[in-house]
Amino acid sequence: MARKRFRSNQRHEPVTERSFQEYLYSTAAPLTTRTELMRLVRGGEDTFLELKVKLSNSERIAQEIVALANTGGGVIVFGINDQLRVEGIEDGEAVQDELVRICREEIVPSIIPFIDRLAFDNGRRIVALDVNGKRRPYRTRDGRFFVRIGAEKREASPEELSVLLDDSRPLSGENIPVLGATIADIDEAHLWSFVRGFAGGAFDEANVKDYPTADILERYLLLATNYRDELVPTVTGLLLFGRDESVARLLPRSSVIATRFGGGTSQAPVIERLELRGNLATLYESTLQFVTRYCDLWDARPARSSGVSEAPIPARANYQRATVSEGIANALLHRDLFVRDVTTRLHVFDRAIEIVNPRRSAGFAPAALRAIRFGVTQRLNPQLAAIFSNPSFGLALAQGGLPMLFRAARSFSNRPPEIVAFNDEFRLRLHGV
Repeated sequence: MARKRFRSNQRHEPVTERSFQEYLYSTAAPLTTRTELMRLVRGGEDTFLELKVKLSNSERIAQEIVALANTGGGVIVFGINDQLRVEGIEDGEAVQDELVRICREEIVPSIIPFIDRLAFDNGRRIVALDVNGKRRPYRTRDGRFFVRIGAEKREASPEELSVLLDDSRPLSGENIPVLGATIADIDEAHLWSFVRGFAGGAFDEANVKDYPTADILERYLLLATNYRDELVPTVTGLLLFGRDESVARLLPRSSVIATRFGGGTSQAPVIERLELRGNLATLYESTLQFVTRYCDLWDARPARSSGVSEAPIPARANYQRATVSEGIANALLHRDLFVRDVTTRLHVFDRAIEIVNPRRSAGFAPAALRAIRFGVTQRLNPQLAAIFSNPSFGLALAQGGLPMLFRAARSFSNRPPEIVAFNDEFRLRLHGV
């Protein structure tokens, strides 16, 4: 465990927000002495140390950096051979510049490198790259995830990748490819209906031949990426324009569980429960249809009846149409699909509608709960939100976001909506009349 001894007096991580600001703006990158580095090298390669004679293959170096970052961090030393002897490198400045470029351009998210150049008395020089893995998971530019096991790197298995994603901060699906998907999983009729209907002259039909779906997804909408020499839709691309059956098969977490309870709590008897699947347009319309099966949606508050109702059963609850529409759209746009064991759920009670959405509580509540009431967005997927809310996407959505929802719902029912975030869930409750 040479690396841990080496690191023990090198980084003094800030523990409070104030100390972090002081650390960020006043603390220089730590320097490595020759004694400390050679003590590290003498232990040989392990989970936290990689030795290279020279930097000759940028793609492989990017993979090594990703593997170290995903495994908790480590050091790559250039100029050391397999027999742990110092051979040195010819141009330390060029190696440093290339490492900076790799960390900035070849790794997603980019890494801020700590680089030390050390010279020995015999004139030989080595370069040490200190890799920090604070924002994992990391991947290469072509979408590959690597981990380090002992002194070897390998591509992460589906189980290891799932663990990395679960341990991460809220992660966006904007640029992550859907493994197993192809361009054939895209609903071309839906895609081209959006492209041709987009206002502003972004699409010039006269200059496009044969409807190049792959080209539109990759170059124009940024919803496809190259993975192992094949063009693959991203998570966002498949959610927006994927075929319903393909989305259900490839993204099983994207479904919505809709339940009608025969009472006012989730402990009441279940009248109907459905698992709704498909792309976002299908999910929005089917979820709204489920609500209208048990509730009445009005544009304005209904007039109060002057007489006493003699109906044998109570009347159905009424809700303001725009608030229900915005609540469903908000759930589909801002859910965190990388939270395990939490699915988007719609609960219809006798006098309330509750929407439960996966959203990491850490770093989100309670400050963000107050901010979103004033229109301060907390979007995970800005590309998805921009396309989904565009009129050319084909959905009649309410405008105004959550501030509109709070204002309209309170005016309609005389009761403000309730929002709460805990246990990686975001809950919105609307009251009916």
